[in-house]
Amino acid sequence: MIFLAATSNKDKIIEFHRILGHLGIEFKTAEELGIELPEVEENGTTFAENALLKARSGAEVSGYPTLADDSGICVDALGGAPGIYSARYSGPEGDSRGDKNAANNAKLLRELGDLPLEKRTAHYTCAIACVFPDGRELVTEGYCFGHIGFEERGTNGFGYDPLVLINTEAKATEGAAPGELTFGEIPSDVKDTMSHRSRALEKMCELLRSEL
Repeated sequence: MIFLAATSNKDKIIEFHRILGHLGIEFKTAEELGIELPEVEENGTTFAENALLKARSGAEVSGYPTLADDSGICVDALGGAPGIYSARYSGPEGDSRGDKNAANNAKLLRELGDLPLEKRTAHYTCAIACVFPDGRELVTEGYCFGHIGFEERGTNGFGYDPLVLINTEAKATEGAAPGELTFGEIPSDVKDTMSHRSRALEKMCELLRSEL
């Protein structure tokens, strides 16, 4: 069964396939389906609202079941920022540098400055939305807790992964011991057991079993 992946992020599509592909789903981009998706204004106030906006638009335009996600990093010391603005945190700087990931990470490090590690707690949030052309809508969320390190480490993953030290506890509260490795330093199969996106996708997998 073909699903539209309402994203141009190849790394996300790889994760979609890794976790949901065994259900018989083949994810296609808009380009692969020969369609053009309109720009969606992500004006929701939550990750779930923004994921639904993208999935609804994709399903309406393509006529295919559409999967979309919205995710980001929420840093406690910054009042939850960058949150839903994670992908565009660096603003014009990211556009001018041509590497938004690097620009976003650089800005986050500047904002945190020399704040001690135990106060650099954060959590990843991912909302996955699946919308069918007949109007059915499914939404799941996943979370992963950790600390923001002082430098990028590792070449795996994407986004803020090289900065996020994975916490071994269920939740990284202030004073909790930070993990030793970043998401950028662990292999994909290990990441799939603990990342925010994998947790949201696993929940979506269970819902889709009853829908397909």
